[in-house]
Amino acid sequence: MQIPWELVAAFGLGLALLYWVGYLLVVPTRFVWRMMACGVLGGIALWVLNQLSGFTGITVAVNPFTALTVGALGVPGLGMIIALQFILGI
Repeated sequence: MQIPWELVAAFGLGLALLYWVGYLLVVPTRFVWRMMACGVLGGIALWVLNQLSGFTGITVAVNPFTALTVGALGVPGLGMIIALQFILGI
């Protein structure tokens, strides 16, 4: 019994297509999870800063924009948000 080459080619093409579709579904999901983690960590950092505001006198609003900025950029992002507040007089 011989397997036709068209069947082998179709099987290989189907596997390649399945791999490609799986890759397209995994990469955006990984990005979404990373952004959610950055947002949560940024929110926690802002919460800690607001808890220490009695000592420092600095408060920052906790919203999705500031949380994602601080989460993605880290300490420089926190410094940028604080500097923008002082520059804009908010």
